[in-house]
Amino acid sequence: MNEAKQINFTIVPDDRGTEPRVYANFSAVAHTPFDFTLVFCEVLPLSERDIHEAESEHIVKAPVKAKVVLPVPAVPALIAALQEHMRAFAESPAAKPHEGPVH
Repeated sequence: MNEAKQINFTIVPDDRGTEPRVYANFSAVAHTPFDFTLVFCEVLPLSERDIHEAESEHIVKAPVKAKVVLPVPAVPALIAALQEHMRAFAESPAAKPHEGPVH
């Protein structure tokens, strides 16, 4: 007879350093009843032309660097992880204002 066997495990990233890192300083979030989409963009300093277009259109387009789609059940764990890392960062020396030049 086949008996159900429960196995406990932890999933960890298999980071071999071969995936490119992507810098993003702007993000947008959208959702459907089934998933959340996180869009990461890089906003660079605006040129005179960009500023002129933004004044007339009231829009600045930011190049999309990555899109990540998460199923709804994964979102609470992401939020909890971000909150925990933000708490740890806020308590670290890196979050304190620096005096003098930073090299």
